[in-house]
Amino acid sequence: GESQGTVVAGGNGSGNRLDQLSSPAYVFVDRDHSVYVSDWRNHRVMKWVEGAKQGIVVAGGQGEGNGLTQLYYPEGVVVDQLGTLYVADRGNDRIMRWPKGATQGSVIVGGNGRGKQSNQLNEPIGLSFDRHVNLYVVDWGNHRMQKFNVNSNP
Repeated sequence: GESQGTVVAGGNGSGNRLDQLSSPAYVFVDRDHSVYVSDWRNHRVMKWVEGAKQGIVVAGGQGEGNGLTQLYYPEGVVVDQLGTLYVADRGNDRIMRWPKGATQGSVIVGGNGRGKQSNQLNEPIGLSFDRHVNLYVVDWGNHRMQKFNVNSNP
């Protein structure tokens, strides 16, 4: 294997320019080798196409907040074959879906306040899908994993 790494996103110091990240948290790599990064302190998710010198904001980037155009300390990210982005919006206790090219997302899980009811989350950090389109969420603050059946089509 290689002993030297190659920078594929960021690498230009901490900041909010399109060629920078600030405390990146999670990564997802798609079939085309595009890299999706939850840019934690910038409250956005960035996409870096293979070989790109700067990224594209694909979710959030409108400052911290709980609006549908905003994220608040995003964590886990997953992108499906249609390019739809799913993100664990930790600070807002919700999972959001952002269709490819969308300027705002929709809440698909949580968003009912922080709590421990079955329709609530407490600082979700990770997510994954199985082949039956069940969504698994790491519900960090509740010390549990939750499974949801969600329609993956927007």
